[in-house]
Amino acid sequence: MSLELKIKGNWNELKGKLKERYAELTDDDLAYAEGQEDQLLGKLQKKTGAAKEELSKLLFEDSKK
Repeated sequence: MSLELKIKGNWNELKGKLKERYAELTDDDLAYAEGQEDQLLGKLQKKTGAAKEELSKLLFEDSKK
């Protein structure tokens, strides 16, 4: 299963986790379009100041469960 499909399948759950961890995120910040994972990570990095690795782990590794 591709990362894209993992995100798409669990996106509502992942958005909730991101909002819990980074309260400053808005729905616009979390707008996800298929195939746009790199742009999403960049936008989240800029808004939160979190490392790309931290965000990747949260998005991709948690979605394996």
